[in-house]
Amino acid sequence: MLKVLSAPGNCTCTCIFKLNSPLFHLLLLVCSEGNVPAWKQTSSRSCQPSELTVALEDCMAALDLFLSNDFEEALARLRTRTKDSMYHALTYATILEMQAMMTFEPAHILAADRCGDVFHDVYNCDVIFFTSEELHAEVCYAECLLQRAALTFLQDENMISFIKGGIKVRNSYQTYKELHSVLQSSGFAHGGNHGHFEGGVKLGVGAFNLMISMLPTRTLRLLEFVGFSGNKEFGLQQLQEGCVEVTFRSFLCNMLLLCYHTFMSFILGTGEGDVGDAEKLLEPYLKKYPKGSIFLFFAGRIEVIKGNLDAAIERFEECCEAQQQWKQFHHMCYWELMWCFTYKRHWKMAYFYADLLSKENSWSKATYAYMKGAYLSMLTKDDCLTFGETEITLFRQVPGLKQKIAGKSLPTEKFAIRKARRYLAERPIPLPVPPLEMMYIWNGYTVIGKHRDLTEAMLKTLDEAQATLDSSPRTEFSIDDQCLVSLLRGLCLKHLGHQDEAEAYFTLILCNESQIKYDHYLVPNALLEHGLLCLEQGRKEEGIKLLEAAKANYKNYSMESRTHFRIQAALHKARGAAENGTYVQTSP
Repeated sequence: MLKVLSAPGNCTCTCIFKLNSPLFHLLLLVCSEGNVPAWKQTSSRSCQPSELTVALEDCMAALDLFLSNDFEEALARLRTRTKDSMYHALTYATILEMQAMMTFEPAHILAADRCGDVFHDVYNCDVIFFTSEELHAEVCYAECLLQRAALTFLQDENMISFIKGGIKVRNSYQTYKELHSVLQSSGFAHGGNHGHFEGGVKLGVGAFNLMISMLPTRTLRLLEFVGFSGNKEFGLQQLQEGCVEVTFRSFLCNMLLLCYHTFMSFILGTGEGDVGDAEKLLEPYLKKYPKGSIFLFFAGRIEVIKGNLDAAIERFEECCEAQQQWKQFHHMCYWELMWCFTYKRHWKMAYFYADLLSKENSWSKATYAYMKGAYLSMLTKDDCLTFGETEITLFRQVPGLKQKIAGKSLPTEKFAIRKARRYLAERPIPLPVPPLEMMYIWNGYTVIGKHRDLTEAMLKTLDEAQATLDSSPRTEFSIDDQCLVSLLRGLCLKHLGHQDEAEAYFTLILCNESQIKYDHYLVPNALLEHGLLCLEQGRKEEGIKLLEAAKANYKNYSMESRTHFRIQAALHKARGAAENGTYVQTSP
């Protein structure tokens, strides 16, 4: 049982920084240059609440500059005080974190990773007397480690990495749990900056619950073994409450919810994000910052999810025009524009944006080269002449472009390399529909499924691919290619309402399971899609059985973690939130 007392809001007191305290370790956040911050140079200092208030107000002003596209000015304003203000240090690191999360630039990820490289034991006492500033130091420290957790989430979808990352951030998790108990304690005295403190706790508690609840079951069980638990509904509730009041963390709570509704629920789930909630969250910020790059980007992403591709394209183009300081924000838009034109089957325009990314962005040169080759494979030889390169030359480049970010290989890159291997032969056998296959990996059929014309057009392309396969000589890849086209045709037919035909295609893949030589990922994904179809038809028990089979009976296949994330999301939807665990609170 943790008892915490805070100093009254207007007192002046002396803070003794323990060598193993969060406040001491927070100074390491931005000290990669080796400089010693002012707060470490003395063991005691005056801690006036007014100083904390001024620091918070200044940091919110810097954040306002950032949201208005004055990125460098915001960083410069914060940089001057990172050595003597914990909130300036934290905000500076947070912007680096946001840059890494929004741009996927390896240099930004590593820079933010170094800023969060603070993993030391926090003191553990039965009774701790905290001043108001020390409470804020606790939540700042926990937030630093939460950022490291987010970077782990970004860097790799490998489940072992999640476990390692989870263990590393256990201090952050435990700190948030204890601070949550502080908020529930009747003996806790509210200081003048209580709203900022409470918002920080809600951000951390909400983020951890949301992230952990999304993990595949077998990973979740291992994390529960070392003391972690997560409940999605509770996490969403905490973040929503954190958005309500205008505090230092309200924007971050808002961004995390937007990321969940527009990205995580689609890429790592079944597309169950709430678009209506996302629009409500975005509306006040878009009104206040009509040219804010971040908000224009999310506005475009919302239009993508709704299937309004022309409106989405307009938003992304507007986002690119809004600022020129951070070109990396353009790259996010290029990625989304590439997919928008893929959904529209405008292969030349999709190639154009993949080419821009390959030249300007270093997230995954292998993936960009693969996508360029994929789009050229959908064009005639005469059309390809104007681009000065061919699908064969591009696919052959893919293996040599492999890289690692923070020591980890990208799952999408691994997938692209495996698929491109058949082009290393002297007489390569073409992939049937590579952009449509990668589109499935990124859950794009959930997008086109919202519009009948887009789905029918995609089905027509798949029918043409099927006809080509039927008329081609049999090869070692024939069964794999047939099963791939069957999976994608089944998805289109499901969205068009032809559920019996869709089910037949999913079943066909299972019937050919023993003959698949390379694309083993097709079988568990066919079970996943078949299970989702059953759930939509109200065949709950049958659907759960198929999902459980996909989860338990297959391993070591391409994009395995992403498939497991989607299975977990589907099972969560089928069984309700009860199975996903509850947030364990420390008693006050």
